Amino acid sequence: MRGLFAVFLLTAAPALAAEDPAPADRTAIHDVIAAQIDAFRHDDAPAAFGFASPKIQSLFGTPERFIGMVAHAYQPVYRPSGVAFGTIDTTGEEPIQRVELTGPDGRAHLALYHMEHEPDGTWRIDGCELTDPDSVGA
Repeated sequence: MRGLFAVFLLTAAPALAAEDPAPADRTAIHDVIAAQIDAFRHDDAPAAFGFASPKIQSLFGTPERFIGMVAHAYQPVYRPSGVAFGTIDTTGEEPIQRVELTGPDGRAHLALYHMEHEPDGTWRIDGCELTDPDSVGA
């Protein structure tokens, strides 16, 4: 399922370059990611699912399938022991929030949160890639 999630990220991106988010949008992006991580920590599948973009919701169908995939394939996101927000990359097709996570096993991970700005002005998570912090430039 993790491979499907990554492939979805590559095919779902819009065609234009991302604009640099305004300060209020940067705060909103941070808040959405933090709230989803908190929902995972409390096993609140409906809340966690609610922070996902419509495309991600359509892909997984139910909050239970979504949280099950995250619990199985994304342990550092599901149960982080540490979270530190980094920069937002706007060089690609969508804003990507960098988040340094410490997994439940104590290992460091870099989560790249692909964000989607919804027509109603809210931000939703359009995918998350986990990588080794040393494999992606700052």
